[in-house]
Amino acid sequence: MKVLGVSGSIRAGSYNTLLLQEAAAAAPSDVELELFDGALIAELPAYDQDLDAEGDAPVSVQRLREAWAEADAILFATPEFNGSVPGGLKNAIDWASRPRGEAPLLNKTVAVIGASTGQFGALWAQNDLRRILGIAGARVVGEPVPVARAHEGLSEPTRDALRSQLDLLVEASCVPA
Repeated sequence: MKVLGVSGSIRAGSYNTLLLQEAAAAAPSDVELELFDGALIAELPAYDQDLDAEGDAPVSVQRLREAWAEADAILFATPEFNGSVPGGLKNAIDWASRPRGEAPLLNKTVAVIGASTGQFGALWAQNDLRRILGIAGARVVGEPVPVARAHEGLSEPTRDALRSQLDLLVEASCVPA
């Protein structure tokens, strides 16, 4: 089974990318958690329906849609910017929610985790992202996994929560939509 890990942060040394790396290390042997290239999110133009003409979307959009469509499930890790989801991640979801009826996110099983250096672990961003993904047509499973004070490292209970979230994501992706 292939799970795609998508970090909402494009920053070098991102705590959310590190969180996905920890999830990959905790993945069962029959699960491949592949990290999505965050640079691609930075390359996406702002969503514009005029740029999304039939079969003529920008190359970066085509690459995003292909990668997200090929995954059996997606694990999103989001930081919190001004109390919500980073704009680049929201833009990527806008692109992946189209074309209507055949979008890569349509019925895709997804889960959300998040890390921040603050005391709330990107909880607001995770809740917003879960709502956005659901509206975009994804099947959102699990509960938020807030990782507070990520700069201090991960605790064993946090690692356990990551493993549980990944197990739930894998199990739910095996159930038909």
